[in-house]
Amino acid sequence: MVLELATIDIKQGTNAEFEQSLAQAQHVISKSEGYLGHEFQKCIERDNRYILLIKWATLEAHTEGFRGSELFKEWRALIGPFFENPPLVEHFELKMSM
Repeated sequence: MVLELATIDIKQGTNAEFEQSLAQAQHVISKSEGYLGHEFQKCIERDNRYILLIKWATLEAHTEGFRGSELFKEWRALIGPFFENPPLVEHFELKMSM
């Protein structure tokens, strides 16, 4: 299992609209093969920063399956216009949970 961590900085003052679009986008990504679940959190110190934690069955389920699909295009069309800059995306191997 792989955990994708995406740090997303959005344009100032667009939080409400971004969060509405993200709610729609979450329904889109949940249809992707290999998607196992996600968590979405807003930063306390930086009002325009969010993290998105997505569990994937494999790295390829995200990097090849989802990113190469029409679902990704739909996902990005919903939330991409709010990005201040491209999200920082990293992947972690899940070995334990607490």
